[in-house]
Amino acid sequence: METMETVYLSLGSNEGDRRAKMTAAIAELHKLHGVEVAAVSAMYYTAPVGMKEDTAPFLNCVAELRTTLDPLELLDRLEEIELALGRHSKGLYLGRAIDIDILLYGSHIVSLPRLSLPHPRMAQRRFVLEPLAEIAPHVLHPVLKQTSSALKALTPDQQVTREGHRHA
Repeated sequence: METMETVYLSLGSNEGDRRAKMTAAIAELHKLHGVEVAAVSAMYYTAPVGMKEDTAPFLNCVAELRTTLDPLELLDRLEEIELALGRHSKGLYLGRAIDIDILLYGSHIVSLPRLSLPHPRMAQRRFVLEPLAEIAPHVLHPVLKQTSSALKALTPDQQVTREGHRHA
Protein backbone atom coordinates (compact mmCIF):
# COMPACT_ATOMS: atom_id res chain seq x y z
CA MET A 1 0.00 0.00 0.00
CA GLU A 2 1.33 3.43 -0.96
CA THR A 3 1.95 5.94 1.79
CA MET A 4 -0.21 9.06 1.73
CA GLU A 5 1.55 12.27 2.71
CA THR A 6 -0.29 15.34 3.95
CA VAL A 7 0.63 18.36 1.87
CA TYR A 8 -0.33 22.02 2.12
CA LEU A 9 -0.48 24.25 -0.95
CA SER A 10 -0.79 28.00 -1.28
CA LEU A 11 -2.88 29.20 -4.22
CA GLY A 12 -3.03 32.78 -5.41
CA SER A 13 -4.18 34.89 -8.35
CA ASN A 14 -4.12 38.60 -9.13
CA GLU A 15 -4.85 38.69 -12.87
CA GLY A 16 -8.17 38.46 -14.68
CA ASP A 17 -11.08 36.74 -12.96
CA ARG A 18 -9.22 35.72 -9.81
CA ARG A 19 -12.10 33.73 -8.32
CA ALA A 20 -12.59 31.76 -11.55
CA LYS A 21 -8.85 30.95 -11.71
CA MET A 22 -8.81 29.82 -8.07
CA THR A 23 -11.95 27.72 -8.51
CA ALA A 24 -10.53 26.14 -11.67
CA ALA A 25 -7.21 25.36 -9.95
CA ILE A 26 -9.01 23.65 -7.05
CA ALA A 27 -11.14 21.68 -9.52
CA GLU A 28 -7.95 20.55 -11.29
CA LEU A 29 -6.44 19.44 -7.96
CA HIS A 30 -9.48 17.22 -7.45
CA LYS A 31 -8.76 15.54 -10.82
CA LEU A 32 -5.12 14.68 -10.13
CA HIS A 33 -4.32 10.97 -9.93
CA GLY A 34 -2.79 10.13 -6.54
CA VAL A 35 -4.21 13.26 -4.89
CA GLU A 36 -7.16 13.73 -2.53
CA VAL A 37 -8.21 17.27 -1.60
CA ALA A 38 -8.96 17.14 2.13
CA ALA A 39 -9.73 20.81 2.85
CA VAL A 40 -9.67 24.26 1.28
CA SER A 41 -9.54 27.43 3.35
CA ALA A 42 -11.67 30.49 2.81
CA MET A 43 -10.44 32.93 0.18
CA TYR A 44 -8.45 35.94 1.35
CA TYR A 45 -7.87 39.23 -0.44
CA THR A 46 -4.31 40.35 0.14
CA ALA A 47 -2.14 43.25 -0.85
CA PRO A 48 0.76 42.24 -3.11
CA VAL A 49 3.99 41.79 -1.14
CA GLY A 50 7.16 43.29 -2.64
CA MET A 51 5.41 44.45 -5.83
CA LYS A 52 4.66 47.80 -7.40
CA GLU A 53 1.93 49.78 -5.63
CA ASP A 54 -0.41 49.64 -8.65
CA THR A 55 -0.32 45.82 -8.76
CA ALA A 56 -3.79 44.30 -8.33
CA PRO A 57 -4.58 42.60 -5.00
CA PHE A 58 -4.31 38.83 -4.77
CA LEU A 59 -6.97 36.32 -3.92
CA ASN A 60 -5.30 33.56 -1.86
CA CYS A 61 -6.22 30.31 -0.15
CA VAL A 62 -4.56 27.16 1.19
CA ALA A 63 -5.47 23.60 0.26
CA GLU A 64 -4.72 20.49 2.28
CA LEU A 65 -4.03 17.40 0.19
CA ARG A 66 -3.24 13.76 0.79
CA THR A 67 -1.02 12.37 -1.95
CA THR A 68 1.02 9.39 -3.04
CA LEU A 69 3.02 11.59 -5.44
CA ASP A 70 6.57 12.41 -4.44
CA PRO A 71 7.39 16.13 -4.07
CA LEU A 72 8.82 16.58 -7.58
CA GLU A 73 5.96 14.65 -9.23
CA LEU A 74 3.51 16.88 -7.38
CA LEU A 75 5.44 20.00 -8.44
CA ASP A 76 5.28 18.85 -12.07
CA ARG A 77 1.48 18.37 -11.87
CA LEU A 78 1.03 21.78 -10.21
CA GLU A 79 3.10 23.49 -12.90
CA GLU A 80 0.92 21.81 -15.55
CA ILE A 81 -2.17 23.26 -13.86
CA GLU A 82 -0.56 26.72 -13.72
CA LEU A 83 0.28 26.61 -17.44
CA ALA A 84 -3.20 25.36 -18.38
CA LEU A 85 -4.74 28.27 -16.42
CA GLY A 86 -2.60 30.94 -18.06
CA ARG A 87 0.54 31.32 -15.98
CA HIS A 88 3.39 32.46 -18.18
CA SER A 89 5.97 33.92 -15.81
CA LYS A 90 7.79 32.28 -12.91
CA GLY A 91 9.80 35.29 -11.70
CA LEU A 92 9.52 36.63 -8.18
CA TYR A 93 7.23 39.60 -7.62
CA LEU A 94 5.42 39.37 -10.96
CA GLY A 95 1.64 39.30 -11.36
CA ARG A 96 0.12 35.86 -11.72
CA ALA A 97 -2.93 34.40 -13.40
CA ILE A 98 -2.45 31.53 -10.94
CA ASP A 99 0.33 30.58 -8.55
CA ILE A 100 0.42 27.26 -6.70
CA ASP A 101 3.22 26.68 -4.19
CA ILE A 102 3.93 23.64 -2.06
CA LEU A 103 4.22 24.95 1.51
CA LEU A 104 4.68 21.72 3.45
CA TYR A 105 5.07 18.12 2.35
CA GLY A 106 4.57 16.13 5.54
CA SER A 107 7.53 16.88 7.78
CA HIS A 108 10.01 16.53 4.91
CA ILE A 109 12.84 18.98 4.42
CA VAL A 110 13.91 19.22 0.77
CA SER A 111 16.56 21.40 -0.83
CA LEU A 112 16.73 20.97 -4.60
CA PRO A 113 17.27 23.47 -7.42
CA ARG A 114 13.54 23.28 -8.33
CA LEU A 115 12.04 22.87 -4.90
CA SER A 116 12.70 23.88 -1.30
CA LEU A 117 10.51 22.48 1.47
CA PRO A 118 9.17 23.81 3.66
CA HIS A 119 8.54 26.83 1.45
CA PRO A 120 11.42 29.19 2.32
CA ARG A 121 9.29 32.34 2.78
CA MET A 122 6.08 30.92 4.22
CA ALA A 123 6.84 31.99 7.81
CA GLN A 124 7.02 35.67 6.76
CA ARG A 125 3.84 35.66 4.69
CA ARG A 126 0.60 36.48 6.45
CA PHE A 127 -1.31 35.69 3.24
CA VAL A 128 -0.05 32.09 3.60
CA LEU A 129 -0.27 31.74 7.38
CA GLU A 130 -3.79 33.15 7.78
CA PRO A 131 -5.48 30.50 5.58
CA LEU A 132 -3.06 27.76 6.71
CA ALA A 133 -3.87 28.42 10.37
CA GLU A 134 -7.58 28.40 9.49
CA ILE A 135 -7.54 24.78 8.24
CA ALA A 136 -4.47 23.42 10.06
CA PRO A 137 -3.75 25.51 13.19
CA HIS A 138 -1.55 22.84 14.76
CA VAL A 139 0.52 21.81 11.73
CA LEU A 140 4.19 22.06 12.66
CA HIS A 141 6.82 23.82 10.56
CA PRO A 142 9.53 21.11 10.39
CA VAL A 143 12.46 23.56 10.60
CA LEU A 144 11.15 26.29 12.91
CA LYS A 145 9.30 23.77 15.13
CA GLN A 146 6.34 26.13 15.55
CA THR A 147 2.70 25.66 14.61
CA SER A 148 1.05 27.64 11.84
CA SER A 149 -0.99 29.51 14.48
CA ALA A 150 2.16 30.47 16.40
CA LEU A 151 3.89 31.63 13.23
CA LYS A 152 0.83 33.68 12.24
CA ALA A 153 0.90 35.41 15.63
CA LEU A 154 4.55 36.37 15.02
CA THR A 155 3.98 37.68 11.48
CA PRO A 156 3.47 41.38 10.85
CA ASP A 157 -0.14 42.26 10.13
CA GLN A 158 -0.02 42.50 6.35
CA GLN A 159 -3.27 43.41 4.62
CA VAL A 160 -5.32 40.18 4.63
CA THR A 161 -9.13 40.23 4.40
CA ARG A 162 -11.19 37.04 4.61
CA GLU A 163 -13.89 36.37 2.04
CA GLY A 164 -16.62 33.73 2.49
CA HIS A 165 -15.62 30.17 3.45
CA ARG A 166 -15.15 27.49 0.79
CA HIS A 167 -15.30 23.73 1.43
CA ALA A 168 -13.32 21.06 -0.42
